Amino acid sequence: MLIDTPFEFLVDGVPISSQGSAGSKAAWRQSIREALGKRREGWHWALEGPVHVTILYFPSAPMEGDIDNIVKPILDAMIGPVYVDDQQVERLLVEKFEPDRAITAVNPSRELASALARSRPVLYVRIDDERSKSGGQL
Repeated sequence: MLIDTPFEFLVDGVPISSQGSAGSKAAWRQSIREALGKRREGWHWALEGPVHVTILYFPSAPMEGDIDNIVKPILDAMIGPVYVDDQQVERLLVEKFEPDRAITAVNPSRELASALARSRPVLYVRIDDERSKSGGQL
């Protein structure tokens, strides 16, 4: 069975920085893979072509550190379950929505609506490929 795209999933918790300890990065990678496992029923193959990745982070307080430092551990955790190699990522959109920032979503997907409604901190991830009708737009 091919992976249907766009493919979206949520991960509860604070993303680990690429500068975090090996143990904390391993635990975060496991959290991502568990979240993927809940959404991957019937999936047996990773995407092999170019992908676009959208990462939206909804922290519970103003974020400490730089947003770019959370990206690499997230992308690395998806090697294998989502795509063969993170070199396949041709487009990457990363944005944080701190608690004081107003958010308006017109026609959000079910997963994005869930991210907006649930307790923070939460991470929303979306993967698109050439088969995605939306072209990777939210």
